[in-house]
Amino acid sequence: LTRQMTKAEIVSKISDKLGIEKGDVQATVESFMEEVKSSLEGGDTVYMRGFGSFIIKTRAEKTGRNISKNTTIKIPAHNIPAFKPAKVFVEGVKSNVQVK
Repeated sequence: LTRQMTKAEIVSKISDKLGIEKGDVQATVESFMEEVKSSLEGGDTVYMRGFGSFIIKTRAEKTGRNISKNTTIKIPAHNIPAFKPAKVFVEGVKSNVQVK
């Protein structure tokens, strides 16, 4: 099973590494997340060299099924937020994380 890192653990690691109060790191991390979210909601892409891009992907209209009523439903085209990692990020994961 792949381990998941929580926001609290990220805040703790950054705080320990940089010697900054956890409260200040938490406020910074939350502010970063809010900026990314509001940029995407405004239709913008967030690009971070060496890390990746937060982008908007368009999902095409498709047909789905409501299995409880055994009916077909139409799912309209819609946009979703997505993350596209940079090449160096992908290569780092490929070379350091073993396939299970």
